[in-house]
Amino acid sequence: MIEIHIALFILFCIIDIIMIYTIYNLYTKTARLEQWVDSTYLQIQDVLQDMKNLDTIGAFESDDEVGATFKALQETLNKLDTITEE
Repeated sequence: MIEIHIALFILFCIIDIIMIYTIYNLYTKTARLEQWVDSTYLQIQDVLQDMKNLDTIGAFESDDEVGATFKALQETLNKLDTITEE
């Protein structure tokens, strides 16, 4: 009877160690992903602001081809805003 208890104890210890490792691994991956999303958001925001600063009279933003880039960057920022707010 004692052998069964010892075997179960060892089994549960092994399962606990595996679960702790898995949780830690997922936590670190999530933290890295959050940092990546934040840095990507800031980089896109900086690029959009730089483009707006270069386009002081609004000629490029209203242009069909370049204006599409402005709109795409703004849409990407809006999507990232939605993700980071959740």
